[in-house]
Amino acid sequence: MKPFELTEELAEKCCRLALDCVDREYPNHIQHVLSKPDDVGTPAQLTPIFYGCFDWHSAVHSHWSLLRIARTFPGLEVSRSAMNVLGRHFTEDKVHGEIAYLSHPDRTGFERPYGLAWLLQLCAELQEWKIAETIRWTSSLEPLAELVVERLTSWLPKLMAPIRSGEHSQTAFALGLVWDWATTLDRREVLELLHQRIRDFYLQDRNAPVAYEPSGHDFLSPTLAEADFMRRVLPQSEFADWLTDFLPCLTDGTVPYSVQTVTDAADGKLSHLDGLNLSRAWMLQGIVHALPQKDARRQPLADAAKTHADAGLQSLTGHHYAGGHWLGSFAVYLLTNRGLNTDQAS
Repeated sequence: MKPFELTEELAEKCCRLALDCVDREYPNHIQHVLSKPDDVGTPAQLTPIFYGCFDWHSAVHSHWSLLRIARTFPGLEVSRSAMNVLGRHFTEDKVHGEIAYLSHPDRTGFERPYGLAWLLQLCAELQEWKIAETIRWTSSLEPLAELVVERLTSWLPKLMAPIRSGEHSQTAFALGLVWDWATTLDRREVLELLHQRIRDFYLQDRNAPVAYEPSGHDFLSPTLAEADFMRRVLPQSEFADWLTDFLPCLTDGTVPYSVQTVTDAADGKLSHLDGLNLSRAWMLQGIVHALPQKDARRQPLADAAKTHADAGLQSLTGHHYAGGHWLGSFAVYLLTNRGLNTDQAS
């Protein structure tokens, strides 16, 4: 399968979408636990780096997308703007503010697992691109990253079953991001924990209920995200056999995932389906990437990935903030092949 490609034109569009929201404090949907009457503040006061983009997790992956674009196309004018924004945001003082907020004992579940996993994806990107600025930002963000790791690794052993939703609570997608971070940094204790949880959660799964997808607010596929996670972990032959048991519907050459249409792009929940098209595309691509070259499932899956990608990319209009504050990040993840082992960014 030919990898997707982030062109300069699309990079500029996605970068401008992120630049338009990372410093945009309102409208804002904060998930804030009040511990006492005066435990209030504006978004920027509560979380001084990740206060824009409508919510904390979107701010995190918008920062990631700015970094990813700047890394991929360092000569673009928008990339220079992106680096300026990141430099203003990734200061030690602001990181300490984020740590103070997340450290509160009443916020142990804050943004778990989706937003926390994206924070580690951001840190992995910084770790891979070793220039003066990213080395400095990596050092600044390291205490926050370690707090996030502690939050996730203390939670996972207690989680008795995976979370199979199509939204932020889903475990499979988040653990895929954590896996990629742990692989990049060679954090073997985290990889060992994930290995254990993967086998507890997913290894025996059979006959996934594909017909139940999607739910009306999904931006992640529960079944494809699980397969996209397992292909990271299992050896190729073992993954191919597991996929046969998990998605037997693929063995006849059909792919039972159809492109979704958003009926109201101004509705923040209904517009999730635009993101579903994009995330399905990269998950289908990831599965193709992991299957043996002669596997008959590769071409139908690749065709479905392209169809979903084409549909998802049409949503990058920026006409409605409901999608404009986050869909660009999903497009960048797809078009730079971020979830694959082969990294096209220099």
